[in-house]
Amino acid sequence: MRTLNLGILAHVDAGKTSLIERLLFAAGVIDKIGSVDDGNTQTDTMALERQRGITIKAAVVSFVVGDVTVNLIDMPGHPDFIAEVERVLNVLDGAILVVSAVEGVQAQTRVLMRALQRLRIPTLIFVNKIDRRGAQSDGVLEAIKARLTPAVLAMGETASEGERDAEFRPFGANEADFRAALIECLSEGDDALLTDYVTDPAGVDATRLHDTLRAQSRTSIVHPVFFGSAVTGAGIEPLMAAIPELLHAEIGDDDGPVSASVFKIERGWAGDKIAYARMFSGTIHLRDRVLVNGRDSRVTAIQVFEGGKSNTAMTVGAGRIAKLSGLGDIRIGDTIGVPPPRQSSHHFAPPTLETSVLPAHAADRAALWLALSQLAEQDPLINLRKNDEAQQVFVSLYGEVQKQVIQQTLLAEFNIEIAFQESTVICVERLAGSGAAVEYLFKDPNPFLATVGLRVDPMPAGSGVSFALEVDPGQMPAGFYRAVEEAVRETLQQGIYGWRVMDCHVAMTDVRHASPMTTAGDFRNLTPLVLAEALRQAGTLVCEPIQRFHLEAPAATLGAILRILGRAGAVTESTEIGGTMARLEGEIQAAHVHGVQHQLPGLTSGEGIFETTFDHYRPVSSPIPTRPRSGPNPFDRQVYLHRVQRKLAVSSDEGD
Repeated sequence: MRTLNLGILAHVDAGKTSLIERLLFAAGVIDKIGSVDDGNTQTDTMALERQRGITIKAAVVSFVVGDVTVNLIDMPGHPDFIAEVERVLNVLDGAILVVSAVEGVQAQTRVLMRALQRLRIPTLIFVNKIDRRGAQSDGVLEAIKARLTPAVLAMGETASEGERDAEFRPFGANEADFRAALIECLSEGDDALLTDYVTDPAGVDATRLHDTLRAQSRTSIVHPVFFGSAVTGAGIEPLMAAIPELLHAEIGDDDGPVSASVFKIERGWAGDKIAYARMFSGTIHLRDRVLVNGRDSRVTAIQVFEGGKSNTAMTVGAGRIAKLSGLGDIRIGDTIGVPPPRQSSHHFAPPTLETSVLPAHAADRAALWLALSQLAEQDPLINLRKNDEAQQVFVSLYGEVQKQVIQQTLLAEFNIEIAFQESTVICVERLAGSGAAVEYLFKDPNPFLATVGLRVDPMPAGSGVSFALEVDPGQMPAGFYRAVEEAVRETLQQGIYGWRVMDCHVAMTDVRHASPMTTAGDFRNLTPLVLAEALRQAGTLVCEPIQRFHLEAPAATLGAILRILGRAGAVTESTEIGGTMARLEGEIQAAHVHGVQHQLPGLTSGEGIFETTFDHYRPVSSPIPTRPRSGPNPFDRQVYLHRVQRKLAVSSDEGD
């Protein structure tokens, strides 16, 4: 049986989790539809998810449609938990993007659609809530074309919209208007179809149009749009039928080399790690030894998803999603076996806020670090770090809701009470120019048995960090070069002002070792000093995150809103007034977003909506913000060498 790994994505409150309940009910997996309000849905299993009525962690549930097993993955809609979506995208075969017929295309909807298009993930669009007062399916369809993609095709029409008995009627293949829309939409991606239609309109029959629609949908050229209601069940049957028909489910190669990607980590009842992995090829058997990023581990338990549950299994084959136990050092993003066709990569902006976590009781300081370390396994983007001198622990955040969830999770799961300091904006550093430095073996002030030369060059925004050798790789053991690259990437996490250095290329320009006395540790400890000097030569610019905002509020409050935005330093690029509502779009510094959000409800009597998404980084004018450092500081040579040498002395004593 073929397997389809299907993601359900939406802006928060579009009805995503309710749609999942309805799909499971239609597939016969459950005999009663759960409610988000009642906290009894299948995929929102965390106590906090049930309490808040939002999805926080990705969840997997399986059902069968025709000859296809669908592993359905529910992902968070709230922007504070976009990191959870980030981890799942690389394992999807297809997606359903849910849009509300009332609220329409929202900020997060656009962020998600851009990511799906970037990865060319075949996507169906479901316009939900056609039974709700204020539903406007025609207007939403036009907004989808204007704000998401013009390559969409309505697969039917609604009746009694805005009423409890609202229905969705699929178009027939031979209906003239639908046929014309099909030809117009599909011919954009198929020149032969357009040529044949112009030559002989009658010769392009319904079968060919259907086959072309299926092919273009499965290759993410066209996105079919369905309408309905997750609450009443309207439109669910046509959507269910479209899943195996318009999305591509492959039969994987069970006999190929093992290749899997880990997208989620959770802890079992005994504290053991359980890895959620998508199998791209091969078969894993119970007790098999597998390579995890080059490390050898044994699989001690396998669970696969079937009939709405996870069941114990002896094997898991290509295309499936499994829960694997026994892989003690496993991390999110790890590869099992050979690299999968889609390597883990970032599709969304990193967190833009950081806060210090303080235990309510000093005695809980060590327990807090351990608990946060476990949370970081499940969400690596919280970027857990520690300032040893000030005894402070920091986590990165997407928003204030995420802060509340961390606080409640620590109390509920670890019995640790905490408080947060005020969130601060996470800046980055970019190179102002190029720089180079070198320290030579047996030459002061270099105390290490190694020569390292490095050059740093700025790269365009979005390029990331790259490392290359401009020396003969055969001069040293490969492990020494790995030690240099690892140290480079670690050092770039804290630049001159303590912020992460982005978008640069680092080249190794000189190297020497004293065999057999030199160790990888010599290169690992010297590299930060050389790189720090190269960064000083280049200079860095501290840049702050800039958000794009979309604001809707009563038109009568427009003047007051513009004054608030002006005081926040926002730049309003467009203003539209339609009826009684005003809509504004523009840019605002991330540091001022919370202030606007705090003032808006009182100013608009609760009717204002302020949505933001990360847009770009912009150089900060003085004063230049700095960030508390963690670990040895290579920009202070004397202190760095003292700490490193003290650490080496301690390690030597322990070895004795």
